[in-house]
Amino acid sequence: MKIKALLAALLVGALTTFTSHAAMPKAGEVAPAFEGQDQDGHTVKLADFAGKKLVLLYFYPKDNTPGCTAEACGFRDRMSHFQTNNLVVIGVSFDSLENHKKFIAEHQLNFPLLADPDGKIVTAYDAKMSFLRMAKRVSFLIGTDGKILHVTDSLDPQKHFREIQAALEALPAAPKS
Repeated sequence: MKIKALLAALLVGALTTFTSHAAMPKAGEVAPAFEGQDQDGHTVKLADFAGKKLVLLYFYPKDNTPGCTAEACGFRDRMSHFQTNNLVVIGVSFDSLENHKKFIAEHQLNFPLLADPDGKIVTAYDAKMSFLRMAKRVSFLIGTDGKILHVTDSLDPQKHFREIQAALEALPAAPKS
């Protein structure tokens, strides 16, 4: 009898765990507000860019792993193009500020990485891997109005680059002054 009660409690707990989180935001929805510490301990908020810049907020599993390094270096190498599109890149993982600092130095990254040790940002964007304390590889292109313009949810960093490029090309051109 105790085993049945225990199994029932575990089942209810598991169902609650899987159904109580927010769904991953979709294109057209307002991006969840976030605030985090970058590798230098500075606070970075989505609100800092409202009305000013597009934001490429990308989540990744772990500093200095092959796929995450390829993705970060790919964003680094595209930075001049991103800047001409009025875009800032912000990476987020569960890694510590110290790990981010080393990762940035080792690969000469030219954008901030936010440490999310408690998973608040990851949870707000439903970007956590099931059963692991790691973020999924997912990126959100957020407009100056705070709405999500595009989401790429794929393990393949190249797909992120292609889709972000296509999403940027699809944006209406800014009026010339």
